[in-house]
Amino acid sequence: MNQDIRNLEPKALWNNFSDLNAVPRGSKKEEKVIAFMVAFGKKLGLETIVDPIQNVIIKKPATSGMENRKTIVMQSHLDMVHQKNSDTNFDFDSEGIKMLIEDGWVTADGTTLGADNGLGVAAIMSVLESNDIPHPAIEALFTIDEETGMTGAKGLQAGYLNGEILLNLDTEEDDEIDIGCAGGVDVTAKKNYEEINLTGNCKAFKISVIGLRGGHSGMDIHRGFGNANKIMNRVFEATQDMIHIAQIKGGSLRNAIPRESFATVVCNTENAANFITKSEEIANQIKNDFTDIEPNLEFIFEAIDCPLKAMTKDEQTKLINATKNAHNGVFKMSQEMEGLVEASNNIAKINVNDGTIQIGCLTRSSVEESKAEVANQLTTAFENEGFEVNLSGSYPGWQPNANSPILEVMSKLYEDVFAKKPDVVACHAGLECGILGTNYPKMDMISFGPTIKGAHSPDERANIASSQKFWKYLLEILKNIPVKV
Repeated sequence: MNQDIRNLEPKALWNNFSDLNAVPRGSKKEEKVIAFMVAFGKKLGLETIVDPIQNVIIKKPATSGMENRKTIVMQSHLDMVHQKNSDTNFDFDSEGIKMLIEDGWVTADGTTLGADNGLGVAAIMSVLESNDIPHPAIEALFTIDEETGMTGAKGLQAGYLNGEILLNLDTEEDDEIDIGCAGGVDVTAKKNYEEINLTGNCKAFKISVIGLRGGHSGMDIHRGFGNANKIMNRVFEATQDMIHIAQIKGGSLRNAIPRESFATVVCNTENAANFITKSEEIANQIKNDFTDIEPNLEFIFEAIDCPLKAMTKDEQTKLINATKNAHNGVFKMSQEMEGLVEASNNIAKINVNDGTIQIGCLTRSSVEESKAEVANQLTTAFENEGFEVNLSGSYPGWQPNANSPILEVMSKLYEDVFAKKPDVVACHAGLECGILGTNYPKMDMISFGPTIKGAHSPDERANIASSQKFWKYLLEILKNIPVKV
């Protein structure tokens, strides 16, 4: 399968992507890919640096005749989101991604593909190893842990880079040039709960909510995709008089819209039939609500052995109310840029087990005041039900600069090469540009990339024709970097 990928054009890009995808590189587990990138840089005889936070920097001198151009930083992140379908047998920690070609797209066999941001990394690798691509002096910056905290960008100290222009290769529509992005903050609610000991007069059921699209909690939040945690809570709300919740495991990653949720509930034997009837009734109603956007949504109610303990009614009510009242989805649209989500929240993870509840959210906003507003709403919703709330991992957005010199260059190039104007946008995802700008405030930044769909889900796929367009555009940009002042 992967050999077919290597034969795609441009071969340098797809071969480097294939090599990269053979290396496990989950967020906070980047040891192998860091070693891979260091070996890559040293094999080319280029200056290769690992900074204290474990970002990798590879520097390449300008090609002949380009020495008078501004030094550029080419930047992408090494880590990828690990998501797989529940019926896919795959170990992200030891296996390379199994790739496929389907109808003009590269995708993976039941897992995330890693095109976010692997295609950006591969593009930079291809430029670094080239002997025939004209370019100015390059500082290639490969950051770590972008997907679960942006700790690589946050930890990059001043003084490692001298570039005047940063090209971030981490956006996902090839007709867009990105000049701004959202910031974010993690909102985590925790509490301990009282349990009751269950008697023999009980029936237990495993509830599964599966088949949702999932997706990127920034780029896809406005699409109205179903959130498995919210959907499961609707089942609880409709049947709460009949059940005790014993366990919940919903969602897995803070930056992915949860596709699946699994719960164990118990009821008295005499209520079992009524529970199934009511559950199927609410399930059909929810499926009808999501008919167009979530055609594969499925509910499974399976009889299982009774657990020993479950949540008290009072604690259960507090959990249901907190989950219902906590905002999920788009909170506010931008008044300054049409179509841009200003603020949102993703109820990403709910775990209930052994007397402990933990709910994890990722709040995003391009405006700090709106970010605080959403975080305050969530804090109130959770604290009202007795949860302890912690805000962590806050990072700034990237404020758009419509007068960016590199934007002017790239917009003109795009129009010259493709005979149409690019869409100059800001995105609701969290790019690293705003964070990098804190220690490098004078750096002129831009973001662009090939078309990728379904990032952060097993439906992730990269468009082959778009990768060729992206590569052509990148080479033109490298040739046209302005001269030093």
